[in-house]
Amino acid sequence: MEKLLTVQQLSELIQISRSTLYEWTHCGFIPHYKFPNGVRFKETEIDDWLRKRQKKGRASFRIFV
Repeated sequence: MEKLLTVQQLSELIQISRSTLYEWTHCGFIPHYKFPNGVRFKETEIDDWLRKRQKKGRASFRIFV
């Protein structure tokens, strides 16, 4: 079975506040699971979610002289 992260664990891992993480779960911005004892996050789903939001930089940027 895959490890589930708590709000506290994930907020420390991605360095955001717990309140921001709760807002993201409330509006469906981040993948999560609701249980009677709190919200949990699958590590692999969070990894995929972060990878999709990764900025690649300005690869197409060119300097014209």
